[in-house]
Amino acid sequence: MSRGRSIRLSKNLKILIFVSCTVLALLLSVSVGGASISLWDIGLVFAHKLFHVPLPDGVDRIVPGLIWNIRLPRVFLSFVVGAALAVSGSVMQSVLKNPLASSYTVGVSSGAGLGAVIVIVCGISSGVLGMFLLPVFAVVFGLGTVFVSVLFASRIDRNLDNFSIVLMGMVLSIFANAVMMTLASMNSRHAQQIVSWQLGSFALKGWAVVGIVSVVSVVVILWLTRYAKEMDVLTFGDEQAGALGLEVKKTKWTLIMLSAVLTGVAVAFVGVVGFVDLIAPHIVRRFFGSLHKYVVPLSGLFGGAFMVVADVIARTAVSPSEIPVGSVTALIGAPFFAYVFLRSRQGLASHGSGV
Repeated sequence: MSRGRSIRLSKNLKILIFVSCTVLALLLSVSVGGASISLWDIGLVFAHKLFHVPLPDGVDRIVPGLIWNIRLPRVFLSFVVGAALAVSGSVMQSVLKNPLASSYTVGVSSGAGLGAVIVIVCGISSGVLGMFLLPVFAVVFGLGTVFVSVLFASRIDRNLDNFSIVLMGMVLSIFANAVMMTLASMNSRHAQQIVSWQLGSFALKGWAVVGIVSVVSVVVILWLTRYAKEMDVLTFGDEQAGALGLEVKKTKWTLIMLSAVLTGVAVAFVGVVGFVDLIAPHIVRRFFGSLHKYVVPLSGLFGGAFMVVADVIARTAVSPSEIPVGSVTALIGAPFFAYVFLRSRQGLASHGSGV
């Protein structure tokens, strides 16, 4: 057996392990909760719902509704949101050639948050109209923020230098957060709702939300996978990419906007959940290398599983109360952020000293 074939089989085995762990995480997340449900009963409910197999007398009649109407929507939504954020982060890190980059870095999260807060403060976040307006405002404001970031960066540097984009994104993110806090302090009646939304939650979300987020996320992720080769080329630097015939500016605009859509849709429905888009791409690159035909889809797979596990912790750690899922991801992600930052600084120091 050749060395190339051996490496390929090894990578396929790792992919199989990733997929198996993801399926296991999904099953356990449906099983674990205030009322534990056996995997056998979960299988029986699936057979009943999908193939109309009668439920045995030993299965509690509350279990099918609990699984199908409460836990499954939450589990699927957490997986899709985690996948969307992770893919968005993998693309941003590649486009901006920055290990700490993400859609949050260029202000998407803060912009989406500001749009949602405006809807909440106006008192129209409840009811059918609110269910429609809140995500729409969040997505529009998230896209608007990244658009302004890239537009200002292009004014400063026509070649869309990566540092300029990150810098403008950070400035707009700080500004948007300041406006949100100001609105919250001036509207004490909605302050608790604003704070809860900013911390993120998958509770009480139905199949309609799961369907919308899933359709948009799948379409955008498949679209991004078509740019795998372009992202590989961008990692060599803008000058080299241009020399190879790539339209650098246009490609960057496209990738950044698609990533912003992923983050905007995810944030719009569940609130701000950070660090998933930072952690997942680094883990995937560690195991599978830097080729984006692996990095993009596998980041989505790992990010989805990570978010599912984080949500299980959020709803069971202090049961019957619930911790905001954004707090769980922050507790895990903040040390990881510091680790990546210190490693990148050490890499720059070694490079500068000629090591």
